[in-house]
Amino acid sequence: MRLIALGLNHQTAPVALRERVAFGADALPSALASLRAVHGVREAALLSTCNRTELYAVADDDGDALARWLGTHPHGDASLDAYLYRHADADAARHLFRVATGLDSLVLGEPQILGQVKQAWADARSAGTLGPRLDRLFQHAFATAKRARTDTRIGANPVSVASAAVRLAQESFARLDESTVLLVGAGETIELAARHLVQARTRRLLVANRTLAHAQDLASRHGGVALPLAELDRHLAEADVVIAATASQVPVLGRAQVAAALASRRHRPMLLLDLAVPRDIALDVAELGDVFLYTVDDLERAIDDNRRSRRQAALEAEAIIDLQVARYVEAAGVAAGIDPVRHLRAHGESARDEVLRKARAQLASGHAPEAVLDFLAHALTNRLLHAPTVALRDAAASGDTDLARAAQRLYAQDVVDPKLDPDRK
Repeated sequence: MRLIALGLNHQTAPVALRERVAFGADALPSALASLRAVHGVREAALLSTCNRTELYAVADDDGDALARWLGTHPHGDASLDAYLYRHADADAARHLFRVATGLDSLVLGEPQILGQVKQAWADARSAGTLGPRLDRLFQHAFATAKRARTDTRIGANPVSVASAAVRLAQESFARLDESTVLLVGAGETIELAARHLVQARTRRLLVANRTLAHAQDLASRHGGVALPLAELDRHLAEADVVIAATASQVPVLGRAQVAAALASRRHRPMLLLDLAVPRDIALDVAELGDVFLYTVDDLERAIDDNRRSRRQAALEAEAIIDLQVARYVEAAGVAAGIDPVRHLRAHGESARDEVLRKARAQLASGHAPEAVLDFLAHALTNRLLHAPTVALRDAAASGDTDLARAAQRLYAQDVVDPKLDPDRK
């Protein structure tokens, strides 16, 4: 049996495809039951957010059956082969650890993904599809994410998709202190958006949601006005900015609704920010004049500065993840029978390939070759040496001299820090 991670995300698939394989909360119990019933699947968990849909499973094969299942759920047949990534065993663990830490997110280091990973674990446990191997994997992922956020600045000044949307509204469209903003939904993303809008001193805040009580709760905490979703059409024309993030499987705003609102506004422009997958705002709304429509994919350009500012912290977090993957593999017994030399070389080659991919991307983006070479050398050195450095420091702190002696033999060094080897004077 193998540990498998399989899925697609904002890096591999456009929003039009991601929304076809997005699972709403109501659909998760039956989806997990169906996934667990796939031949050869022993344990299963499903992570579905606006930026990714991923399956984690303990299965008898390399994930072919899982890929076929995802291609037919939840909305019929979809051709996914060109968009899927697939990881097994230690690489599957590494992928989940990177996801939980925020290293695989649209907004590098964003904190919301950890809560979503925890929810995926809780959903699988409730559905009875979470066996001991997946439970151990997720628990280790939670601990790894906590350590990465404690030991690095990957979570410093956190930026969410919601805050990026508010910043885009501030910088590219309207003065929020003179604007009415309509929030559609009442979940975590809308909650975050409401906080940022209040901080930006938005003049007027409207909150529309299918469950009025939820809208009233959110509006009361942020000085807004609550509306039932059924009254959306009546109030849409009042909004200069609309931010939508619901769990609806179909758009809640269509072209005819927005066109009517524009007519009432005498064609004063509207900014529409659709943060949902599946989309809350019909795609053809963008064809209307005086409308500026952005989706989660469009926000990637708005958060490049955040990604650049966190690169060094990301390198440090990657090294922590490498160390934690090794510890997970040892604890889980996955490494039984694996040639340690081959395992070590595979780790080095994986680090090389990842850093080389990033360096080539920088060259393709027009970065100076000298700067790319400096990045490659620094990043590769950091990836290869940080994990053993952390392990040696931990050993020194705990008085473990055996690891220091093993490192000395491994690297054929004649000099060892006396703190690590008390026999050396």
